[in-house]
Amino acid sequence: MQLFENRKLIIATKHKKEEVIGPLIQSALGVIPFTDKRLDTDTLGTFTGEIERTVSPIEALKKKCDLAFQLTNCDLAIASEGSFGPHPSLFFVNANEELLLFVDKVNHIEIIVREISTNTNFNGKNIQSFSELNSFATQAQFPSHALVLRKSNDEKTDIFKGIQTEKDLIKTFELLHKKHGTVYVETDMRAMYNPSRMEIIQKATYKLLKQIQSFCPHCQMPGFAVTSSKRGLKCQQCNFPTNSVLSYIYECKHCHFCKEETYPNNKTSEDPTYCDFCNP
Repeated sequence: MQLFENRKLIIATKHKKEEVIGPLIQSALGVIPFTDKRLDTDTLGTFTGEIERTVSPIEALKKKCDLAFQLTNCDLAIASEGSFGPHPSLFFVNANEELLLFVDKVNHIEIIVREISTNTNFNGKNIQSFSELNSFATQAQFPSHALVLRKSNDEKTDIFKGIQTEKDLIKTFELLHKKHGTVYVETDMRAMYNPSRMEIIQKATYKLLKQIQSFCPHCQMPGFAVTSSKRGLKCQQCNFPTNSVLSYIYECKHCHFCKEETYPNNKTSEDPTYCDFCNP
């Protein structure tokens, strides 16, 4: 893409997210991706809580990009921010939500995408024995996915992260159990220690690139994307409106040109199964 070709782009991370983001954006946009070891994104908060997160995920994304710009004098950046917890619509199921932000200071472009998945090993548990530790480790996909051990979930100082070998796991458990009589084990959710999370970041990157490569038909700027939807797709049987999507509204953030796309995916009617009148 001529707009970005041969421009340097900093990936604002210290957790090796460039391994999945870098090759994709370089191939699709022609940019030259790089990282900077001086950038410490942990200052904005850590998953283990010793540095509290005080801003929203979107604010954290913007702060990461701002820090990257200040350090490097670059004008293109991508940042990623992950959140973990209960899925918003699937009860009792944990989820990984990844937000990606693309910023082009020269052309005043900001594009944010969201990817959410239940493909996560996010978990934590108080344990008292080796058998409990081994059971948790197996469920957490150890050793391909690293673990964290500490005295308790509230402990903020005596934390052992990035445990990837059985030898280190047993040694650390024995140390903490002897010292405190209790141990808390949890999954290490930092991207470089969690392949499952890397997969979600990769999916989010594909989604981000799709938006960057979507141009406004009016001003030709990137990021022409869906901002809202209209429901009311008619039922095949009774012809009454259903709750299914009838159309999507696309809007350009630059010139605010809007376009309505009716019958997305060429679906012109809905199955009666999803009709509140035919199937109350």
